[in-house]
Amino acid sequence: MKEYFIGKNDSGQRLNKFLEKAVPRLSGSQMHKYLRLKRIKVNGRRTEAAYRLAEGDSVQLYLNDEYFIAPSEVEAFFQIAKPQVHIVYEDENILLADKTPGMVVHTDERGEQDTLIAHIQAYLYQSGAWDPNDAAAFAPALCNRIDRNTGGIVIAAKTAEALRILNDKIKTRELDKRYLCVVHGTPRPPAGQIENYLRRDERRKTVTLHRTRVPGSKTAVTRYRTLAQNGALSLVECELLTGRTHQIRAQMASIGCPLLGDGKYGTNEQNRPYGESGQALYAYSLTFRFDSDAGALSYLNGQNFTVRDVPFVRKYFPGYQIEKPGGC
Repeated sequence: MKEYFIGKNDSGQRLNKFLEKAVPRLSGSQMHKYLRLKRIKVNGRRTEAAYRLAEGDSVQLYLNDEYFIAPSEVEAFFQIAKPQVHIVYEDENILLADKTPGMVVHTDERGEQDTLIAHIQAYLYQSGAWDPNDAAAFAPALCNRIDRNTGGIVIAAKTAEALRILNDKIKTRELDKRYLCVVHGTPRPPAGQIENYLRRDERRKTVTLHRTRVPGSKTAVTRYRTLAQNGALSLVECELLTGRTHQIRAQMASIGCPLLGDGKYGTNEQNRPYGESGQALYAYSLTFRFDSDAGALSYLNGQNFTVRDVPFVRKYFPGYQIEKPGGC
């Protein structure tokens, strides 16, 4: 018999959702069968799959050993890992990581295992901040993602409550995210707002830009300002007012200023002299701007976090000092 005691992270969710994560080898049909047979109980009593767990509940599982991954196997994985996490900020609820360009945030279609979330989980396990055996259904998770070749700030939630709050705040656009990019040419005007519609092409892994709404398209709005120039290159700050796939890359290309190193929306002819193989784009600033109650994360309201050392800025604009964005 295996028993789980429900803590704060696991409370509030349905029993079947808890079991999906706690016992991934248990199928849905088997779960319902064992609930009927009273081999899955809550607080020693028969229960239903829809039961909402409360803090302090005890879930008893009278299941064969093959349904469980031995704790030693879980521990061995995190002990072997050598986490590489560049921490911008950390407290008991969240961690802000400065992702290195070239690293994926989650396992992708190629099956990449060397991911940002794996490094964060290994770091939290090794530091004692997270024990996968204490909170069976919750693991630290990312609240936002950025492309493989884009660097910058990614938010990780260390608790289920923080994850719920931040997912809601991202949805209601209560986070101010700013990006730095190097583009070919000079934006005209030097500051402005780009608003159009983007439609994803899943087969080509790109987006197409449209002046009017077309089936499957979504509104995309980016505010930009030119910060510096160096020959044929410009350093530009972009503020996302919506968060669409490849939004900055496609929209800057649409005004004749594709990102340096961007092979999808720029041209090899432009990029070849610089030898860059990934887009010069960095999520360098994050400000929490809560318009509504943020519960346990209210203390973050108004706080700004800025990465001041961006590799391509140092390389192409060596004298430029990265500062906190205006209005933050």
